[in-house]
Amino acid sequence: MNDFLRIYLKDQLALGVAWRELARRSKGSNKGSALGEALELVSAGIAEDVETFKQIMRRLGIRPDPVKTGFAVVAERIGRLKPNGRLTSYSPLSRFEELEFLVMGIQGKKQLWTTLRDLAGLGASLPEFDFDALIDRAEQQLQALEPHRVRAGVEALELR
Repeated sequence: MNDFLRIYLKDQLALGVAWRELARRSKGSNKGSALGEALELVSAGIAEDVETFKQIMRRLGIRPDPVKTGFAVVAERIGRLKPNGRLTSYSPLSRFEELEFLVMGIQGKKQLWTTLRDLAGLGASLPEFDFDALIDRAEQQLQALEPHRVRAGVEALELR
């Protein structure tokens, strides 16, 4: 096993866990809205992707790094403490930044699946994993969030 691939996969799992936690938090903050419905689907998809990623690692004989994964969860929780323009409530800036970070994470995940399929050669060596479907799901997640991200950005950032 390539040591660089092993490190890369452990790092990427930690990032995936952080994005999963962010998606769950954002979903909870937006319940009862069209955005909340979109986040419900995206959050479930991200959680499935993390599990698929763990399966890939198991298939390759790579154990997750609990320290990296734990650090990612802690970092996401610490990110909640960032001032958002309101002392006690969810702000338009919080909504926009969560969506912005989720979109960045999903774009990164789409690139990850492509990298694993093509550059690491896992598409050929692990044919039981449908990397094309994983890439398509990431694209669908981006399409589901993009109109909400744009709307949240205008609401939070537009000059008044």
